[in-house]
Amino acid sequence: MSGQKRSKHTLRAYSTQAASAVLAGAIAFGGAGTAFAETAVTPSATSTTTTQTAAAASSIFSDVKTGFWAEKHIYKLASQGIVVGNNGLFRPGDSVTQQEAVLMALRFMKLQDNVDSATDVVLPTNFEVNNYYKPYVVLAFQSGLLDKTAEMAADNLKTSWGARKASREWVAELLIRALGKTSQAAAAAGETTGFADDSKVSANKRGYINAAVDLGLANGLDGNRFDPQGAVTRAQLATFFSRAEAHSTVQPDNTVSGTVSALKDGKLTLYRGGSNSTYNLTAATAYFTSASETRISLNEIQPYTKVTVIGATYNAAYVELTDPVQQIESVEGTFAKVTPGVIWIDSPSGYDQYSYDENTVFADVNDAVINASAVTAGSKIKLTRETYSGTRKVVKLQVTSGIVNKTASGTIQGIDTAGKKITFKNAAGTIESFSWEDGTTLFSSQNAVLQPADLRTNSAVNYTVRNNILTSVEVTSATERTVQGYIVELTDSTIVYKKSDGTREVKLLAASPAIVIPNVTNPAAADLIADTVGGDNVQLTLNSSDQVTKIEVTSRQIEQYTGATVVAYNTKTQLLTFTDSSNKAHVVLLNASTKLAYDGAASPTLAGIASRLTEGRKVDVNSVGDRALSVESTTKYSGTVASLNATARTLVLKLTNGQSLTLPYPLTVDYFGKAAASMADVAVNSQVTAVLAGNQDVISVLRVHTAVQLEITSLNSAANKLGVKWSGGTTELYTLTIPMTNDAGQTITISDLKVGGFINVKLDGSSPTSIQAVKVSSGQVAAVDAAAATLTVKDYTGTSQTFAAAGGVRVVRDGVTTTSLASVTTADRVEVRKDSDGVILVRVLTQLSKVFSRIDAGNNELQVKRATLNDSYRYVMAANVYIHQGDTTLSVQSLKENDNIILYFNNDVVVEIVKQ
Repeated sequence: MSGQKRSKHTLRAYSTQAASAVLAGAIAFGGAGTAFAETAVTPSATSTTTTQTAAAASSIFSDVKTGFWAEKHIYKLASQGIVVGNNGLFRPGDSVTQQEAVLMALRFMKLQDNVDSATDVVLPTNFEVNNYYKPYVVLAFQSGLLDKTAEMAADNLKTSWGARKASREWVAELLIRALGKTSQAAAAAGETTGFADDSKVSANKRGYINAAVDLGLANGLDGNRFDPQGAVTRAQLATFFSRAEAHSTVQPDNTVSGTVSALKDGKLTLYRGGSNSTYNLTAATAYFTSASETRISLNEIQPYTKVTVIGATYNAAYVELTDPVQQIESVEGTFAKVTPGVIWIDSPSGYDQYSYDENTVFADVNDAVINASAVTAGSKIKLTRETYSGTRKVVKLQVTSGIVNKTASGTIQGIDTAGKKITFKNAAGTIESFSWEDGTTLFSSQNAVLQPADLRTNSAVNYTVRNNILTSVEVTSATERTVQGYIVELTDSTIVYKKSDGTREVKLLAASPAIVIPNVTNPAAADLIADTVGGDNVQLTLNSSDQVTKIEVTSRQIEQYTGATVVAYNTKTQLLTFTDSSNKAHVVLLNASTKLAYDGAASPTLAGIASRLTEGRKVDVNSVGDRALSVESTTKYSGTVASLNATARTLVLKLTNGQSLTLPYPLTVDYFGKAAASMADVAVNSQVTAVLAGNQDVISVLRVHTAVQLEITSLNSAANKLGVKWSGGTTELYTLTIPMTNDAGQTITISDLKVGGFINVKLDGSSPTSIQAVKVSSGQVAAVDAAAATLTVKDYTGTSQTFAAAGGVRVVRDGVTTTSLASVTTADRVEVRKDSDGVILVRVLTQLSKVFSRIDAGNNELQVKRATLNDSYRYVMAANVYIHQGDTTLSVQSLKENDNIILYFNNDVVVEIVKQ
């Protein structure tokens, strides 16, 4: 074999493309279920039929489950009568005997009816074949499917010829002979196969293997092996012959290919050779695509696409989409008129005429079916014509622009403020879009004038269209919407805000509206700034009753000074003079509306704070111009550690408003999980709160902000306490005033958590500020792509979830941690969650192979047989332990003594039992 030939074979041996992987699933047959790439088929938007509905087709063989790797090929050949089952079973994993393979090959070649069953068949005594198969074996010799010299050679008759398991190399020859490609095999007989185990290939089979490779039908196993003597299963042989049909000139009588000319009312009409044939579609019809191994739905097959249909008496058993591109073309123009059988379109030279028939669909601008007479002259239309028959018949006339005048009700589906267009779903369920013009459209809700940006999808509306233009949209039942402005006045029940156009509106507050202020932890309504000039710019979320459910500060118009130094305060003029962190002086006026805070006073007053505004004192001041909105005695600073100076024992703190303060080292450091924390534990860029002593000159404690993930060890709803642990120890968290949410952000309580679960906790020092439950997924690895850093896990309910580990991953197996998914396989069971920093944590569950003994129902224990006296034999089972054999779920009673089982453990509890 030349170097060029060897190189070609070697490359094919490592190919993973389905088009060249026949022998990976049919001759090489190792791990065939993973050798095929799935190709998605997207329905075309030009479909003119109603959506088809059909029950999911069930398998014709009870032991070939939906999703089985060879399901498509078994279903296809069974529909053609090339493979058959026994008592509803196909036995896909059984090895194929040579006599069985011969019968399948004869059916594949459509020669089975040529057998002479009336004459007694006589074969050499030492050529043993089952009596049923003898006539077929004789026919195989007569038709050249079998080589008499090779098959009846003395070395080939040491065991029963017919009952012998068909080997990979023998099946390769059988297929090449069935395809009539023996001359190609003969031409390649003198060349090596290029596989690492070429020396094990029989000399008279080398040409057939080479021919299978050259036809793109075969590749090798791991390590560039062919394993020529390996046995072939029934599923693998079915796959082999199914794919070989692409190279065969023989087509089964019940198999036809063509273009779908109609698809409606549970029937598929197929155009081929100038005529149409109609097939019934039933719940048993299976749908596949030539580009994929997995099933598709009927809705993925569109009119005017190319398909192959297998079925007798016009009942389709199998439909395969061979080309998803619709065989159509479009013509656009201006509609003039319609007469019986003819559509007239304006053209520069007069009229263009297009024929139509009773199957042509006429549709308005919203794709609703109309009568041909309803199309008005002057409307812009698009004609869709088929291109597969040569007649180019019009299959659909779509009005693209007509005259619409109406008032309707429906729901908003989409809003394009830039394009000035709204998409509605009307009461009849039709989707339609209309544009508005500036100054002519009135948007309203409960007598309130709205802007287009105030509208929200899914809101119920009444809308009016005049000459194709929206003239009004009235919201009758809204979902949440938002409005913007700045706060003028805020009470316990109302908020007054000024909009960008200068008008004011008042809204009622819902019970406990959410408050969001950037860089403010656990903000409350008291933290909002209301002022006729400098109030907070906010976005208000309104519910369907027009009540405010959320207030989010988008920006602040005020000047903020944190830790300013008092120069003087004049009680008569109420003028406060202070310097900021840059030593720049400012003067502001305090009045009765200035918000005050000092020493935790419940009712602070100007007189009360005056005695504290002495020279050198630190205050936090918010002002608009020369007017003070708030003055508070400084008790703490919050921000980011910008730098540390261990020699001078100072730190630079950058505040949230951009100020930088140089502060002395604190007396103590409060750092969660560190019993005796010091400044050596505090890193630059740490988020901290510096709590000041009473004299404001000393930081009494520096609280370091952290986010940690903790495991729950105990729950005490009555005392509002959570017991937690981490690698460094255990503690209790008091949760009464701490907001708690699930992974979706919804509010939860302690009763929604469980021991053994995980929570993400944000802390200010040792004090939690928020708690979020962590979602944990457990189950079997369905797919893993280490290069793309994705992992798909199928849980014990059958639900699959894909995790993207672009932010990092840690895999723990048997106590060893790695940072790549490369070690994870589809045989693993795992527990997956996200760490507090977003890294995906994958814990591979422990597994043991055991021999089943009994179930102790009283203690919910599984007992197994010991291999040695030191072996454990009792294991606690989870309440919802998943017991199965393959894809079949089993009851615990179905386990019998001496069954071989595999156990999977999560925290020493059996969560899955696999019966072998």
